[in-house]
Amino acid sequence: MTYSYNPNSETWWREGVFYQIYPRSFADSNGDGNGDLGGILAHLDHLNDGTPQSLGVDAIWLSPIYPSPFDDMGYDVSDYCDIHPMFGSLQDFDNLLRAAHQRNLRLLMDLVFNHTSYLHPWFQKSRSSRQNPKRDWYIWKDPSPRGKVPNNWQSVFGGSAWEWDEATQQYYYHMFLPQQPDLNWRNPAVREALYDVMRFWLERGVDGFRLDVVNAYFKDALFRDNPPRFGLRGYDRQKHLYDKDQPELLEVYAEMRQLLDSYPERMCVGEVMDGHPELNARYCGEGKLHLIFDFNFTRQPWHPAAFQNAVLRAEANLPPGGWPCYTLSNHDISRHLSRYGGRYPHERAKVAAAMLLTLRGTPFLYQGEEIGMRDGKIPYAMIQDPPGKRYYPFYKGRDPVRTPIPWDDSAGGGFTSGKPWLPLNSDYRQVNVAAQRDDPNSVFSFYRKLIWLRKDCPALRRGSFEPLIRRPSDGLAYLRRSEGQTILVALNFFALPATLRLDFDLPAQKWRTILGTHREADEEVALERTIQLSPHEVWLAEAI
Repeated sequence: MTYSYNPNSETWWREGVFYQIYPRSFADSNGDGNGDLGGILAHLDHLNDGTPQSLGVDAIWLSPIYPSPFDDMGYDVSDYCDIHPMFGSLQDFDNLLRAAHQRNLRLLMDLVFNHTSYLHPWFQKSRSSRQNPKRDWYIWKDPSPRGKVPNNWQSVFGGSAWEWDEATQQYYYHMFLPQQPDLNWRNPAVREALYDVMRFWLERGVDGFRLDVVNAYFKDALFRDNPPRFGLRGYDRQKHLYDKDQPELLEVYAEMRQLLDSYPERMCVGEVMDGHPELNARYCGEGKLHLIFDFNFTRQPWHPAAFQNAVLRAEANLPPGGWPCYTLSNHDISRHLSRYGGRYPHERAKVAAAMLLTLRGTPFLYQGEEIGMRDGKIPYAMIQDPPGKRYYPFYKGRDPVRTPIPWDDSAGGGFTSGKPWLPLNSDYRQVNVAAQRDDPNSVFSFYRKLIWLRKDCPALRRGSFEPLIRRPSDGLAYLRRSEGQTILVALNFFALPATLRLDFDLPAQKWRTILGTHREADEEVALERTIQLSPHEVWLAEAI
């Protein structure tokens, strides 16, 4: 079959489906219990082998694989231009990239440019004396006149964001852990060094980048105190007016976009801390970042009105050249089936997938959601995540969303022949890839069918989004329209039959089923102003 999706167009990033890989938990090829590049290579055919037997995604984003002391699980980089030996080597990376491209899979690297590890040679040089050339590569300040920290800024992980350096008698700034000193983006030499990192990976052939905490690069030049607000923990007790979202960001985004545009078919997606559509609109679009994750979408309760309002808010705030970007889970956010699944994880996994993959915008999947994984349960003695160790039991950290993918029901879940770095989920003998691959009713089979259908439906990839119910209560109904194709999407969010009453006329009376959980393909249905849905039904139909 020939699909209308073109993986080699300049707009591939608007139309493709992205898949986030957390490498340490994806697949282990050498039995040390840690996922690695060899494991990813061995399972590329799961992601896309060119046939509808595979998941069919179009791009993969790798969470950090650089050398790191792992104080923050790799988001503390000690060398931007190499691979951590636990994951492999640069040669292993080149082999993976080549194999991915042979399968028309794009590959994104994760760039952590707000800060480095304290073991990075840049910081080691910077802290060696006040006079060295790299002193100004990081943010150093004298104590306040009262002999205390320079201002009231708080670390995301708790406590002051300022760490005293006894040797040079100054404080350095760290938005996250003390082991993650922030870079000084006001220094042109720092900017050029980081752009050289981008060039290093672009020359190697990567297709783009995910940019970590991209709105935190600049801090207020005057280092003013953040004003207070009500919150439960230190970081949340401040309005973050001065430690992120500074106006100088736009100049950097323009430079990054220009650099990316100098290479064909490259892109980037930004993670905006505390992001919302109005803020995201400042940072994406023409001459800025290609995409920004809409985390407002992940904060919604399981209700159709909440999701529709989130989508309409995102659409209303899109700047010129902007494009929506949705995800339901990632390596920092509780898996959506743990938030939404309740007593119906199998059914709601399909409803959530159908919504994510049929909205206007670029969808990002998180590894394991295609088989309906939920958060794991991690005993305190096995916690790896620093904030989890610090705040347990009030906050159990991010380990529960990072448990290994079970590929089968064997002792190591097919993930490893050794002891996994985090325990497998307790239900892995039932919820695994092998158990679902040949089951036509499985969550995996549903994702697979929907992703491959999307490849052949221009309306789903780039068409307009037109909601059909002003205030939905039981489910969603909307149209996706492009030239020559109109698709109706109807979703029942709940475990009772639903009658969706439409507030707008449909453009056709007859519809042909193209995908459904309760209807056969090619079944024809006549509609006027109501749609009858079974419990948790997903129905996609094309206007005849």
